[in-house]
Amino acid sequence: MSQEKIKNIIEAALMVSTKPLSVTRILSLFETDKTLEPERDDIRAAIAALQEDYKKRGIELTEVASGFRFHARDEYAEWVNHLFDERPPRYSRALLETLSIIAYRQPITRGEIEEIRGVSVSSTIVKTLQERDWIKVVGQRDVPGKPSLLATTKLFLDYFNLKKLSDLPALEDIKDFDSINPDLFEELEGEVKAQANADIKENNETQSTEVSAADEQDIETLLDENSNTADDESQSADVETVDTESAEVATDEESEVDEDAKVIPFPN
Repeated sequence: MSQEKIKNIIEAALMVSTKPLSVTRILSLFETDKTLEPERDDIRAAIAALQEDYKKRGIELTEVASGFRFHARDEYAEWVNHLFDERPPRYSRALLETLSIIAYRQPITRGEIEEIRGVSVSSTIVKTLQERDWIKVVGQRDVPGKPSLLATTKLFLDYFNLKKLSDLPALEDIKDFDSINPDLFEELEGEVKAQANADIKENNETQSTEVSAADEQDIETLLDENSNTADDESQSADVETVDTESAEVATDEESEVDEDAKVIPFPN
């Protein structure tokens, strides 16, 4: 198979693929005919030729953590974004700071992130980063409590067009986050706020249920106390009745005695 045909096959595959393709995955495209199966060097040579072909085009072929893919050049993003109705997600400064600390200091625990930032890390932020598959738990720190160790994923590198962690910009180049893109630091308008509101609602419902259960328990306790009080009062009333009857009997006996005392005996 000619090198030109190999290049065209790879170009077509990359154009229709929804995710990056590794050299191994590209090689699998040629498995149907072993006699025409190219070598890994042939694949890399074809990719290099494609990158050269697209040097002055609106799209470029780049290598990220998961493989190779075509994407629009950054300078044309302003126009390309008009194709999408959805507004791009906007992340809070706290979320980006947390993600940056994980990327540069991984693996790292949540407590260590809070120590660096000087403030607590919201559970919503960690949950959002995990749901986007930008971070994952890679183990536990061997200290009391066994806190989880967080690290970035291949999808994180793919999203930011990075091949490996060493491709991250130097820290001194990103000290001023606001100068990179001010829009990124607006409060979340979508998923993070929605998740936070859902968490608050769930907590409120849980507390309300607990309060209702406590109220029902208090009512039952009060009814029991009232019932016991009524029984005590009834018993007290019965005792008073018995005492009254005893007093009447005693009075009658005393009266009889008095009557007997009034009898004057005849002299002998």
